[in-house]
Amino acid sequence: MEFIQTLSCTIGGITVPPEITKILKAVIDAIQIGVPILLVIWGMLDLGKAVVAQKEDEIKKGQQVFIKRLLAAAIVFFVVVIVEFIVQIVAGPKATGIVGCLKSIF
Repeated sequence: MEFIQTLSCTIGGITVPPEITKILKAVIDAIQIGVPILLVIWGMLDLGKAVVAQKEDEIKKGQQVFIKRLLAAAIVFFVVVIVEFIVQIVAGPKATGIVGCLKSIF
């Protein structure tokens, strides 16, 4: 019960229920763990298929797909930092409640 109470936050007089912040934190943690794992698995499959085909153009195509997935995974992985940064810029010094709420979720 103590853990749930630390996750509640108030933004502009509106209190976000601790259950919602706990669920959001679990989803974000799952995404940040799952994306790199899926990237490794899909990368191994793509490059494995390309190497088995033993065609130069297939290998290059597999590398390009892997690089695109790597960039997409990096964006997904760092979305938390990007959102927090944008909120701080947009809200300015008045963002203490919002940023505190984001930090409790992220």
